[in-house]
Amino acid sequence: MKLGSRQILFFLAAVAPVGKLILLPPQLAAVAGNDLLYPVLAQIAVQAALIFCVLLLSRRERTVYAMLEGSIGGVGAKIVTWALVLFLLYTSFMPLVEQKLLVQSIFYDTIPSYIVFAPFFLLAAYLCSRPLACTGRIWDILAPLSLFGMAGILLFSVGEADYGAILPVGAAGLPGFSGGVMRTCAWFFDAALLLPFVGRFDYKKGLAWKGAVCYLAGGAVLLFFLATFYGVFSDISVIQVFAFAKMSHFFAGLTVLGRIDYLFIFALAFVMVFYTALPVHGAVQLVADGFPAGKWLPALLSVGANGVLLALLFFFNFDADNILSAVTGNVFWLIPAIGAAFILLLLLFYGRRRHEN
Repeated sequence: MKLGSRQILFFLAAVAPVGKLILLPPQLAAVAGNDLLYPVLAQIAVQAALIFCVLLLSRRERTVYAMLEGSIGGVGAKIVTWALVLFLLYTSFMPLVEQKLLVQSIFYDTIPSYIVFAPFFLLAAYLCSRPLACTGRIWDILAPLSLFGMAGILLFSVGEADYGAILPVGAAGLPGFSGGVMRTCAWFFDAALLLPFVGRFDYKKGLAWKGAVCYLAGGAVLLFFLATFYGVFSDISVIQVFAFAKMSHFFAGLTVLGRIDYLFIFALAFVMVFYTALPVHGAVQLVADGFPAGKWLPALLSVGANGVLLALLFFFNFDADNILSAVTGNVFWLIPAIGAAFILLLLLFYGRRRHEN
């Protein structure tokens, strides 16, 4: 069973942008101020180019491990695969911290956070043990749910936003732009998330540029969300964590309709759960490709990986600020540099070769 190309496009257009809605807006506003759109625009452009490269690799109709094994041998392929696995597990930790804070702060008040969030790992352990092709059917459901949630929140927020707050352009200057790019690197690794899917879907003509365009379309919605976010909160945006769950509170019609905005908030939070589990899912499947030791291996790897992440999250339970500072601070370059290096090196070896049927 393989993914459909339609499902890849659904992920890029509707699911990937949702992973940037929790902590990224206030973090970005703290550095770039009213110029918060332009660092994100630069990140989106780079990721769209890398996604184009990843989808070109899928023309080979071979998994990443198979391509590595054919060029550098089995031992070299295993070493590089483990490096990619560790990279994906590293990228998964930041979304987990965000998701925990969201559940703890928005949906619960009194129950200890480690008890509230622990069930996530039961769902993640099951999801990560399933073949990656099963993810496509999930994306068929998540895509309209994401569109529903995002459209509802923006609809309730647009009338309360002052879009003049993002003017004048360039007020933060070059330091604001460069600082914003550095601060946002921890959230933009969507091209690397597609690497485990290479070889698991049929490449159709034009899929590479269609994927890039779909990602740009999702990025445009994200930019509009950020503009609305800054238009609603303006100078106090730096302290508005979980803004997507707060922006619609100012809609005057809620006094008559009731808190129907929670329908949209829950929809986006549900999509975020599956996006958060995706890096671990990809890591598990990459190990299973390189070490085929029976049908139980993915389940064992999934339980082990999620158990380690649960232990780490519990250990850092009260250090969310330090984790955020560590990931977005001195090592901000780690995610874009390693993710781009994997993709570009694979493309260098295989991108120019004739398509294999």
